[in-house]
Amino acid sequence: MSTIDPSVQAELSRLRDSIDNIDAAVVHILAERFKCTQQVGHLKAEHQLPPADPSREAEQIARLRRLAESAKLDPAFAEKLLNFIIAEVIRHHETIAKSA
Repeated sequence: MSTIDPSVQAELSRLRDSIDNIDAAVVHILAERFKCTQQVGHLKAEHQLPPADPSREAEQIARLRRLAESAKLDPAFAEKLLNFIIAEVIRHHETIAKSA
């Protein structure tokens, strides 16, 4: 088994610490986003609006793809991520509507 050069190990540790911090930030940002979408779900349920809004979703996907491109992130990956989030939001909205 080879040993890792201490300077390489230190750089790996520094980068991994940054990754861990970013992951924590992403989780907190998603939590805030879902708090907002829960409020949207309650508003929709209160006014008998459908859980899904395909035109809004299409706008958001196009917007996120543009943001991803400008950030040098694969737009297809960004779209997959947003589609996953949208599906979860719709599921929450359907649950809220059923309990209203």
